[in-house]
Amino acid sequence: MGVPLSQMWTVASYVLGQKLRGRKRYPLVLMLEPLFRCNLACAGCGKIQYPAHVLKRHLTAQQCFDAAEECGAPMVSIPGGEPLLHPEIKEIVAGLVSRKKYIYLCTNALLLKEKLEAGLFTPSKYLTFSVHMDGLEENHDFAVCREGTYAKAIEGIKLAVKMGFRVTTNTTLFEGADPNAVRAFFDEMMTLGVEGMMTSPGYAYDKAPDQSGFLKRRETNELFEMILANRSQAKRRWIFNQSPLFLEFLMGKREYECTPWGMPCYNLFGWQKPCYLLQEGYADTFAELMDDTVWENYGHASGNPKCANCMVHSGYEASAVDHTFASVGGLFATMKAMIFNTYASPRAQERLAEEALKPHGPELHLVQLGLAEDVGEVGGKRAIRLKQIA
Repeated sequence: MGVPLSQMWTVASYVLGQKLRGRKRYPLVLMLEPLFRCNLACAGCGKIQYPAHVLKRHLTAQQCFDAAEECGAPMVSIPGGEPLLHPEIKEIVAGLVSRKKYIYLCTNALLLKEKLEAGLFTPSKYLTFSVHMDGLEENHDFAVCREGTYAKAIEGIKLAVKMGFRVTTNTTLFEGADPNAVRAFFDEMMTLGVEGMMTSPGYAYDKAPDQSGFLKRRETNELFEMILANRSQAKRRWIFNQSPLFLEFLMGKREYECTPWGMPCYNLFGWQKPCYLLQEGYADTFAELMDDTVWENYGHASGNPKCANCMVHSGYEASAVDHTFASVGGLFATMKAMIFNTYASPRAQERLAEEALKPHGPELHLVQLGLAEDVGEVGGKRAIRLKQIA
């Protein structure tokens, strides 16, 4: 079991409490961004595209505590930027742990080994390092636009696991992702002893340097069905640190509407409207965010073009969790998804075999840029030929 029983009980009792109070909109996870500064510049990220004077700023530890208390969610995710760059990250984590918040500290792990060896953190059931890993070495380094990041992240993960910390991985997938390589990557992460894995399609940030790699909804369904269906006995041991109903949503087996209030975002500018992904103003208080945001203007059903292809974890995980506790049927569906997770699909198996003969990742990018050409199957695998540049 990936998540400790104490955390499962805390979340379950919290959600059931909200249901008994008749609250249709409630926060599940606080997305706490203490800074935007990062030591990577990933092509698919729109979070670091701020002017220098903004990137130099950060929330104080007290501001972080106040936001956690004001929101009241049982879990706190600390993304960024890179949180390990924050000068008070030790104090922020210790303060949230003392408040018995379950923390997922999101990191690219480039500084993880250094911070662990310096003794900044103490193992706790309340603290999990959520390491950004976008696939096996070639694919990960390509996605984050820097060689050597995969090896350094693996080094940090191994040390954290050895020291007794909770560790999960967080994988964002874009157009051109190789489903066979992703399946191999999940196998590799399980061998490292991580507690569980998280995965999600990328969101089309307006400010992201590369706008060509974001998935549409149908493409998301097809990709995740190839990845998650037809699990062998070995692959049934994949452990995901997220709702199994959300994974079925990604596969196209379920329909959910976005619940952006489920994972509200607090950062340098205040409470971000309407969600972690869109920036359409800020509220001074959490109550103002909840009461004054016109929620009907967002989500797939709203017709908002910015929401049309979004199937991201921060928008739909809370929807799946809410479904779990909404009725006996929701609980049954969750249990069924946990037990019967092989998802036999001949159609997905055929597509998976076809994908093995296509270029992906860096090779596909070269073809798209016109720097290489697809020359067909060579030795049982699709090959490309680099073009001569005059």
